[in-house]
Amino acid sequence: MSAGTTTHHDGIRFGLRANLAQFALLVAVNALVGGMLGQERVVLPLLADQVFHLAASAFSLTYILAFGATKAATNFFAGTLSDRYGRKPVLIAGWLLALPVPLMLAWGPTWAWIVAANILLGASQGLTWSTTVIMKIDLAGPRRRGLAMGFNEAAGYVAVAATSLATGALATHYGLRPEPFLLGAAYAALGLGLSTLVVRETRAHARAEAARHPVGSAADTALTTAAITRRTSFTDKAMSAASQAGMVNNLNDALAWGIFPLLFAAHGLSIARIGVLAALYPAVWGAGQLLTGWWSDRIGRKHLITAGMLLQAAAIALVALSTTFGPWALAQLLLGIGTALVYPTLLAVIGDVAHPAWRARAVGVYRLWRDGGFAVGALLAGALAGAYGLTTAIWAVAALTAASGLLVAVRMYETHPASARS
Repeated sequence: MSAGTTTHHDGIRFGLRANLAQFALLVAVNALVGGMLGQERVVLPLLADQVFHLAASAFSLTYILAFGATKAATNFFAGTLSDRYGRKPVLIAGWLLALPVPLMLAWGPTWAWIVAANILLGASQGLTWSTTVIMKIDLAGPRRRGLAMGFNEAAGYVAVAATSLATGALATHYGLRPEPFLLGAAYAALGLGLSTLVVRETRAHARAEAARHPVGSAADTALTTAAITRRTSFTDKAMSAASQAGMVNNLNDALAWGIFPLLFAAHGLSIARIGVLAALYPAVWGAGQLLTGWWSDRIGRKHLITAGMLLQAAAIALVALSTTFGPWALAQLLLGIGTALVYPTLLAVIGDVAHPAWRARAVGVYRLWRDGGFAVGALLAGALAGAYGLTTAIWAVAALTAASGLLVAVRMYETHPASARS
């Protein structure tokens, strides 16, 4: 039997090698999920500014608020629904919601259409990204969970980067609409087809793992959704620390999505160069997770998360201090490295602590907090930018990110089994 592979008595096999074909398919599906998000990263802030003539205020960031609030809420329900009905039906439902999004972005006549498209996109991302996370955790088993999350998040965010770069190039040559959004239409059609025809259900893997998991007391395994929410959000020190760090991480991602392009444009950068900067951060973030997920399986989770949050804070501060392309590119590189240290590792923390019987719901609660950061970031950054300017908004988020890293250092305990025993 290969390393990292275990077999349950009913023939269900855990591990990346044992489930390589299905795992690789889910990686590809999550790349398409990421591409749906990437179609907006460069074009939408400029669309708000140049087509709909909205200032860099809370109103102009309503699309991020709509996206984040909807995605956060849908994440919560995705875990419960996938436990009740299976992972695959939830994944397919998410892709069905995605189908009209590119068309609404490409031809929507008013800003309300853009906001409505982002409500649908948030619901779609909540269902599709959550289920691909849960399905990979199901397949990987406990020994390679960090590596599995690294592959999942790397695929999604490399696709965000590639699509950001592609849409920036398309917008330069053809204009802001409709051509950049035709990529998203292709992604949605392909994602729905693969999820319907080729992806297999993985809920049996979670049930098999739960059957051989140390049982403990019934109070630990038969938790209500409300109890799981309390434990993940507040009472368990590791999961609650991960939840707040995830929220702050996506709060600063909302800043990078909604404010950074406006800052770059205000200093005279072309759409093509803004596209390069917008792609650099998620490209490094995405590719770096292939290493950091594996690394967290070797040395543990806590120190990587702490270092990643503090590095993100330093990178955001560098954006605020700079006015030219070179330092901004360095800042995006550092921001990507910091996020790569954090993103798969936080998910692995939840997978380490949560019992398989309620792990999907714990993932949903964590992702509720994490993607709620988009909504909080849109409100905070938009309000501060409107009242005090873009640079003030950036400095405020840098300070919050540093505080979040310090909270992880103080509150989180190590969760990786081997590291916790050493």
